[in-house]
Amino acid sequence: MDLIFVFLTLTFWIFLFVCFINFYRYVKERQALDEHINEISVTSSLLPLKKKSSLEKMIHKLSKYADEFSEIGERINFFSESSEIEDLLLKSGNRLELTVSRFQGFKILLVLIGVVTGVSMLILGFPFGNLAFILFPFAGYFLPIIALHNTVKKRQEQLRKDLPDFLDTVSISLQAGSGLENAIKEIIPYYSGPLREEFSRFLYEVELGLPREIAYQHLSQRNGNEDFQSFLKSLMQGNRLGVPVSETFKDQTNEMRRLNLELVKEKAAKASPKVTLVISLIMAPTIMLFILGLVILNVVFGDNNLFTS
Repeated sequence: MDLIFVFLTLTFWIFLFVCFINFYRYVKERQALDEHINEISVTSSLLPLKKKSSLEKMIHKLSKYADEFSEIGERINFFSESSEIEDLLLKSGNRLELTVSRFQGFKILLVLIGVVTGVSMLILGFPFGNLAFILFPFAGYFLPIIALHNTVKKRQEQLRKDLPDFLDTVSISLQAGSGLENAIKEIIPYYSGPLREEFSRFLYEVELGLPREIAYQHLSQRNGNEDFQSFLKSLMQGNRLGVPVSETFKDQTNEMRRLNLELVKEKAAKASPKVTLVISLIMAPTIMLFILGLVILNVVFGDNNLFTS
């Protein structure tokens, strides 16, 4: 009987000790989880709030009715292959939060709106009603595609312009001993536009536990700019080989500035023939006509004109 009592007593203390250990682990893991959630919330606050204009709000409301035409839009994919549209939406920032199928349906919806508008103008006898009946459906089809391409182009161009200064600032923070994520987190609030959006999303993915290599790949997929792609490849290669990140940033910044300077020179060289063409076709004939007009006026209405005897 005494042995049973001793056994039960020892078992009780053992289980009590195990409970205290597990409770201690629970408290520590909860603290670590709270700290991780706080870091994520701080990083998510860096994501810029997307304030939509009145036009964007109207398009967003209108696009909700486009799901009914998505199948037709995916079949009629002239200049709008689904894979291409998916890539463009990803690189455009997708402010309207459109899916590929909704975009395809929105395209057909605008064609129908164009047909209805053109028929209405034709029936009511508006000027150029016949022309509107033909052009409005085509405009409804191609306008979203053209707008998407222009958005991608402007966004990538803005990213290319802002990237060298951003890398310079991050490089200084890295040389001061800060880590890559911390340096970006400290600097990114002072920037705006696609640069802030992309690197904030990169930090958000890393904080959620996504491997850095995959986060780099996602960042590369969202941006097709050649300078940015080159920078990411160098960064990933330097991360694998153990090259200091600050040196990578510095080298890439110098290379980008050199390429930007060459691009400016190339644009200036292309502008010179255009200016010459404008002068040759517009300004020079205008000046010649102006001089000829003065000569004719002087001959006809001058003091010694042809009609003076």
